[in-house]
Amino acid sequence: MNKLLKGIIALGLILSVAGQNVQAKPQNKEQIPVLKQDEIHQVVAKRVTNFFTQSHYRNFALDGAFSAQIFDRYFKLLDGNKFIFIQSDVDSFRNRQESLGQELIDGNLKTAYDIYNLFLQKRYSRYQYALEVLQRPMDFSTNDEVDFNREDIAWPTSEAELNTYWNKRVKYDELSLSLSGKNEKEIREVLTKRYNRVLKTIVQSNNEDAFQIFMNAFAREIDPHTSYLAPRKKRDFDSEMSLSFEGIGATLSQQDDYTVIMSFVTGGPAEKSKLLSVGDKIIGVGQSRSAIEDVIGWRLDDIVDKIRGPKGTIVKLEILPAGNNSKAKVIELTRDKIHFEDREAKLKIIDNQRGKVGVIEIPSFYMGLTEKVESLLSKANEENLQGLVIDLRDNGGGSLTEVINLTGLFIDRGPVVQVRDNLQKVITYDDKNKGIEYSGPLVVMINRYSASASEIFSAAMQDYGRALIVGETTYGKGTVQTSRNISYPVDARLHPNWPELGGAQYTIQKFYRINGGSTQLKGVEPDIEMNKMKYADKTGERFLDNALPWDKIPSANYLTLANIKLLLPELESLHLARISKNPEFIYIDEDIKRFNDQKDRQYIVSLNKNKREAEQKTNDERDLKRMNERLKKAGLPSINKLDDLPKDYKQPDAYLDESIEILLDFVPKYPKIESNKSINEIISFDSPIEKAN
Repeated sequence: MNKLLKGIIALGLILSVAGQNVQAKPQNKEQIPVLKQDEIHQVVAKRVTNFFTQSHYRNFALDGAFSAQIFDRYFKLLDGNKFIFIQSDVDSFRNRQESLGQELIDGNLKTAYDIYNLFLQKRYSRYQYALEVLQRPMDFSTNDEVDFNREDIAWPTSEAELNTYWNKRVKYDELSLSLSGKNEKEIREVLTKRYNRVLKTIVQSNNEDAFQIFMNAFAREIDPHTSYLAPRKKRDFDSEMSLSFEGIGATLSQQDDYTVIMSFVTGGPAEKSKLLSVGDKIIGVGQSRSAIEDVIGWRLDDIVDKIRGPKGTIVKLEILPAGNNSKAKVIELTRDKIHFEDREAKLKIIDNQRGKVGVIEIPSFYMGLTEKVESLLSKANEENLQGLVIDLRDNGGGSLTEVINLTGLFIDRGPVVQVRDNLQKVITYDDKNKGIEYSGPLVVMINRYSASASEIFSAAMQDYGRALIVGETTYGKGTVQTSRNISYPVDARLHPNWPELGGAQYTIQKFYRINGGSTQLKGVEPDIEMNKMKYADKTGERFLDNALPWDKIPSANYLTLANIKLLLPELESLHLARISKNPEFIYIDEDIKRFNDQKDRQYIVSLNKNKREAEQKTNDERDLKRMNERLKKAGLPSINKLDDLPKDYKQPDAYLDESIEILLDFVPKYPKIESNKSINEIISFDSPIEKAN
């Protein structure tokens, strides 16, 4: 999913790649490696191909037609915006496109590597050209524009056509820096470093880079949520699901050729040792019984691989302390298990003029979520709350087991979700644990980035009439994936010298609401829809290539708890009256109108400095006016420019604030659900219990 993995995480380190600033050392085109398939990749390719062809929900044949689709997908992943290859580059491999399926079956991916090697050469040439353009006089007085939406255009037919685009691309980079106040000399220095950084990453390419992209071209041609996970990615995925990792607990970035410590994870070995400081440079890494290797100029992910490791093991770091006249030193750290507490579910108690409510924010359905939420509900029940909001905005999903168990905290017993495999076998997953942890009024917040497990939970709450659903229609991901290791248990004995093989994630089922409908493509529609950015931003399953179709199955056997739909006209009327006077929603409406007026040009950017400055001035004036209106409402002094905004100021969350108001409208109409009653004893609002159909 687009927002399932937020940030780049490694077991032992958090990589902060934004703002990398590799030293502007000239690279030599002869340094570009000629990549070829590692022997172990033949094993991995065969096994992954077998997983996908034998066990995937979608039945497909690796024939010539499907191979041609993989071919096109591979080029799309390499150069989706068509600024590296030209048409003749693509055509030069057309005679091999229908052989890709057989190459996957055989585990011999020569075509994929040949294409990738050309990609490295062409990409290198493009950034060399950018460096040449950078030496030209800068002129921001023309009426040139650059269109960054190139995905659907034809491949350029010549290098000259590509050059025309790159002239504008470099000019855009130059103008962006000029608008930030830099002069020509400073602009050239910054962009020379930036473009040389790209050249350096090209010459540091390795065989796994090509293998990973091609295998995912194959995977994504099956469906959008199928993927090959390289060993590094597999560890990251496992870390996300458990919210924990084993390592030293440091956030790293690259500056020049050095790996620099940016921050520490609270309670991790790096912080507790008191031997490291923010700004220290890591120049060497070794294990407990091995010599320290110099890592200056290495790829950041390769340095991560050397630093991370199992709990209880020792890593040696050669450190150049922050400061100009520092002397290098060697330290030893014992790796440990570190937990991402900031990504756990959290409870906030909000006491406004109308009453006291709780808000539980759930960022993802990680392993252990239900236990955490159960403890939060215990605290909430002690607060004598009038109601509770479950915030699932931007929650991309996670564990199917966790969403079933979490739903069980809010209903007595009954079905939660149905799943169907490619043999058309339907299984219903139930909450079998009698009792309700929280029986009060409930609102669930969703938006267009709420997906998968978030959709299962919100759909179940809606179908039971257990909660009022507010926000936007959800993402529309109605499929279930399994993640499995590529290595077999016997491999450790038969092939003890093999490296990690990584993992494969692929779709095995579709899930369905208990009412029989699917969330696939359509998502979950809220009971009360908030103002939203009403434009086609291509967010959602329905915009993804190869997404599985929507369908439905018979409903499960369940009983609704309440007919919330009877309350919706009154609740929506109160909501609309309130937001019509709410400045934040007035701002949102203004933004929607402005965006819709400009949506046909949303990817087209002017390269005229005067025009861009005028646009920036208009935007800044609007934002400053709004900010001062907010500050006045909060009883705070006004500011003269946005940079003067107090650092501790928190922007209003209009959607959450309004959800709380909707909840408080809902409270007086809500029947008490006693946790000691069975589902058959619970009465609805204005009608007897109704059988779902």
